[in-house]
Amino acid sequence: MTQAQVADDDQGDALSESTSEASLRASERRSVAIEADLAVHPERYRMLTGDRPTGELHIGHYFGSLANRVKLQDLGVDSWVLIADYQVITDRDGVGAIRERVYSAVANYLAVGIDPQRSVIFAHSAVPALNQLLLPFLSLVTDAELRRNPTVKSELEATGDRPMSGLMLTYPVHQAADILFCKANLVPVGKDQLPHLEQTRAVARRFDERYGRADSDKPVFPQPEALLSSGALILGLDGTKMSKSRGNTIEIGMTADETAKLIKRAVTDSDRHITYDPVSRPEVSNLVNLAALCLDRTPESIAEEIGDGGGGGLKKLVTAAVNEKFAPIRERRSQIVGDQGYLREVLMRGIERANEVADATLTEVRTAMQMVY
Repeated sequence: MTQAQVADDDQGDALSESTSEASLRASERRSVAIEADLAVHPERYRMLTGDRPTGELHIGHYFGSLANRVKLQDLGVDSWVLIADYQVITDRDGVGAIRERVYSAVANYLAVGIDPQRSVIFAHSAVPALNQLLLPFLSLVTDAELRRNPTVKSELEATGDRPMSGLMLTYPVHQAADILFCKANLVPVGKDQLPHLEQTRAVARRFDERYGRADSDKPVFPQPEALLSSGALILGLDGTKMSKSRGNTIEIGMTADETAKLIKRAVTDSDRHITYDPVSRPEVSNLVNLAALCLDRTPESIAEEIGDGGGGGLKKLVTAAVNEKFAPIRERRSQIVGDQGYLREVLMRGIERANEVADATLTEVRTAMQMVY
């Protein structure tokens, strides 16, 4: 980077630090208001959410986001579920068994209760017009902005001597295309993902300012709002962040025996008296919380029940709770996976719908840019 770029980056960081707290408070207030409005007027919202198919979905995904997607769908929110297959190669040399993982993701979505009659499930690599939006969107952002994005910054710091790919650098813009192509106005996110949504909002606003409003007095793109996630954060079985790449997860599709073996190896501590203390005993408390989520109880009541049962008693209870909670989901998943034709039909139907909407949006964009010939 040049000295000017470094200065620009430092200035941007300082500005971000001075405004981030106020921006977070504002986002939290809007999210609370939206949460209340959803119960009354779900028809006002189109939600976009999704996953990168880098591995199998696990119970952390279920409690962190999947259960909430089903809740919003059942409220009547127009729900769009993205399988972000192109984003697999932002930081990887290959895609691996991506076709299998994509269909596995679809099976998991259906098994947890996402209804293809009410939710659009699609892979963004199969929607050409969505990806074509990258070209005009890239003209609306600067190199410095992209490098200040937390995800991009962390990737840049982690690459060492390996150059960061152009796709990784433009990752926030690709996310903007994912959200805006279908004109989603609601995106469930965690607080750490707010910078991505702010970049999307900036792209939508700048497009209107630079290119106009097509054939309408309304902006081509809405300003999407964050629905801040209230989903539970589940640590991995080793006490670190639950991650597909770390191999510390319990996959949704695992058998009861596989689940039991994994939980048996989970990290605890030497104190036989079980308490719920996430600060001082994060590994033990994580297992207590997992049981509480599965049994719809408080962590404190779980810890009190186990008492002096130690790590063995805790793991026994957690195993039973997880297997009981996920037994019907796993049974449905097993049936769905056995019908590959149905899985493909669901995905193709979603892709067809996504292409219809993306083509219409791209036409609006080209009209606003006076590029219809």
